Amino acid sequence: MNSRRRSMAVLLGLLAALTLPGIPPAVADDEPISEPPKLELVLDVSGSMRAKDIGGRSRIAVAQQAFHEVVDAVPDETQLGIRVLGATYSGDDKKVGCQDTQQIVPVGPVDRTQAKAAIAGLRPTGFTPVGRALRAAAEDLGTGGTTRRIVLITDGEDTCAPPDPCEVARELAAQGTHLVVDTLGLAPDEKVRRQLVCIAAATGGTYTSAQSVEQLSGRIKQLVNRASDTYTQTPVTVAGSNRCENAPILQQQGVYTDRERPQEQRFYRVPVASYQELRASVSVALDRPLNPHYGVLLRAVAADGRELVRGTDAGSGRTDVLSTGVRWSGAEAPAESPSASPSGSPTAAPTPSAGSSASPSVVAPGNGQPIVCLVVSNSFSTPTGANDGPGMPIELTIDVVDASPALDTPGLSRGWVLLGGLAVGLILGWFIRWVIATRRETR
Repeated sequence: MNSRRRSMAVLLGLLAALTLPGIPPAVADDEPISEPPKLELVLDVSGSMRAKDIGGRSRIAVAQQAFHEVVDAVPDETQLGIRVLGATYSGDDKKVGCQDTQQIVPVGPVDRTQAKAAIAGLRPTGFTPVGRALRAAAEDLGTGGTTRRIVLITDGEDTCAPPDPCEVARELAAQGTHLVVDTLGLAPDEKVRRQLVCIAAATGGTYTSAQSVEQLSGRIKQLVNRASDTYTQTPVTVAGSNRCENAPILQQQGVYTDRERPQEQRFYRVPVASYQELRASVSVALDRPLNPHYGVLLRAVAADGRELVRGTDAGSGRTDVLSTGVRWSGAEAPAESPSASPSGSPTAAPTPSAGSSASPSVVAPGNGQPIVCLVVSNSFSTPTGANDGPGMPIELTIDVVDASPALDTPGLSRGWVLLGGLAVGLILGWFIRWVIATRRETR
């Protein structure tokens, strides 16, 4: 009986070994807890917010209504704070007035009742220390591994420089604090617009002009929702080229940021081996008014310009972010590698501009490895007379993975599946015959 039991155990072991495709990977019992999205709204409550030029209502009244709507719509997982500037000092002493910034709601889980009460009591009062408020807001949000956002809402330029708010934004960006500043302007003033665009551009944020409650609340809600899209790494700033052969070569995994003007196209290179698959996506933040019927297109091309794959042309003119993506398998390698010039000699990597530092996420050309060119193009157009600079903020996500063999196509993988099925059938048949013979012997 022992020998029969041993034989049965061996047969069952063989059957299990051929039936199961493999041992599943170990899964950690304790998954790492991700940081919650963190965002702080910074509102200008200076004296100019008393102006009644938004549909006959004061700027502060419009901002308060928008804030109430936003507080109701904030996702439960988002940690929200509110800071104001120019809200308490009504005197003429500029030195005192330019210190006037307070956090009225601490960054944390949203207490909607507390936040609404704090907003309702605001009255336009003093100076406009935008730069100092930005520094304080960065401290309010603290440090962490994920992107944190400041949304600045103001109707005027800083009246307290120094510190200049644009310099403060560059200073915060240079610290690598994973901080993005989005700006919203409540007054149609070109000087204010330039300052707010500068602040946003320095940190990879966006600028929007809001001239109604609907525009302001809608835009803030979009930015609050975007705060939940955080990254475990800071996106790398990279400058795309107007040609494939001298485009920057990106690593096979990473998130990159750049800017693209209307009607422009930019090239980037990514090494993709024959056994790998390229997955890439691009998102464009619409940070200014545009003519309707626009879109963004992402394509992968070979060195000779031959198109390998293209994404769907994305865009409806109704959202603040457009995105599209492509997937391409290296099994169909380009005929010619973009890493070589027409003469066959290697193309040198682009030289960093003055003042820039080399990043570990932008690498030199690969050693003979096929390189695919990604092309980001757009059909944006600005209204007549509007300034189209700086370019629209774009974010490019790259991921190159080992391609999975297709089991439903002829090839070695399918042959092994058929052979395995045949072996399982044979062993199962032997096992059934053995069980029947054993039962006959016991009778």
